[in-house]
Amino acid sequence: MITNLPADPPPPHPPASTFAPKDGGNDPHPRAELDPQREHAIDALRGFALLGILIVNSGSFASTYFGLGVFEPAFSRPVDHVVRWLVSFFFETKFYLLFSLLFGYSFALQMESAQRAGAAFGPRFLRRLLGLLVLGVAHAWLLYAGDILVTYAVLGLLLLALHKLRPGSAVALALVLLALVSAGWGLIAWGFAQAPMAEVPLAELQAKAQLAADAYRASAGDAILQRGRDMADGVWFVLVFVQGPCALAMFLLGLAARRSGYLAAVAQQPARLVRWMGCCLPIGFAGAFVYAWGQSSGTRQSDHVAAAALAVDLATSPFLSLGYAAALLWVLQRGPLGRRLGAALAPAGRMALSNYLLQSVVGAVVFTAYGFALVGQVSPLVVLLGCVALYAAQLALSRWWMAQHAYGPVEWGLRAFTLLRRPAWRRDRLAGDARE
Repeated sequence: MITNLPADPPPPHPPASTFAPKDGGNDPHPRAELDPQREHAIDALRGFALLGILIVNSGSFASTYFGLGVFEPAFSRPVDHVVRWLVSFFFETKFYLLFSLLFGYSFALQMESAQRAGAAFGPRFLRRLLGLLVLGVAHAWLLYAGDILVTYAVLGLLLLALHKLRPGSAVALALVLLALVSAGWGLIAWGFAQAPMAEVPLAELQAKAQLAADAYRASAGDAILQRGRDMADGVWFVLVFVQGPCALAMFLLGLAARRSGYLAAVAQQPARLVRWMGCCLPIGFAGAFVYAWGQSSGTRQSDHVAAAALAVDLATSPFLSLGYAAALLWVLQRGPLGRRLGAALAPAGRMALSNYLLQSVVGAVVFTAYGFALVGQVSPLVVLLGCVALYAAQLALSRWWMAQHAYGPVEWGLRAFTLLRRPAWRRDRLAGDARE
């Protein structure tokens, strides 16, 4: 019965942080260390992942041509193609995997937290998933059709059912899932290659993109209806046949990483992190090159080439995500610079859900009828620079907020619903709340 899950003995906790000042003497916000159970390097990884999520999602906000397989006529200069290629190469399909890995890791942490509090984990986690589902449905309809929270809520049920898997079994199942989804897209590519090449319905696709842009600019109501059409038209397909299986695989890897204590141990060993980078980054970048060439080369590839590029990417993106994680964990241990970087990223990671939703609020205000209605009117380079500016503002805002508050605002509400009680709001009341 999932209503009273047996608690597994937690692995030993690693040092609270690889970058936090030890005495607080030079830290302008020494209260940030009130919770000794937090793994601040994990928070930093979440904060880093927010940048990739923002850059990828902004492309969908800024252009209704995103994902259609044809390029926007208004932005077809060489610089536009270069920016899109770089986003595909470094960011697309990589950072939601990193978030998914951390979701699985946090799942194991939440099981340990329930054990410490003497609470049944099943009902607590189910309430958390219900809260994510409600947030996700509202987010998808009101702000961003490509929402990931609903997917996380549904996949969380599968993760709960698989919670007793040993680390080795969880890793094996994750690898099988990744292999199956990659092989599936490889078979799709092979099928496309056997069929006569169809003529690209360019005029039809451009008309579809223009109608969507007109809807997003017309009114708030029209924008909401267009999100519904976007979800029905293809977003669900990506979530079910691409992101869903891959996210579940990374959930399982995160669960195994915590259960085995492997990530906590490797995070403290720079030499092993370097080996992980040496293994994962070359494989990941090779696959990313194939994907970027197939998706953003400046000319529309045939269907079988695009599907084959996606198959390669699905097989190699997890390597790049793990390589990114190893690289950041390694940098965090590089003396004062690493500590400063970690101190900048960790607050944003602690309120990652609030920041994720805030990114969508800004995107909806800038690009739809909620505000400036600039969809289809901003070049990829300007969008990218805007993302960097917004991310910098989020880092500063998060640092200020978390210096005074126990949780991000959305995290606070979700925690209240999960625990069925009012959590601490201010940091100076966190100590007792953090034990639950």
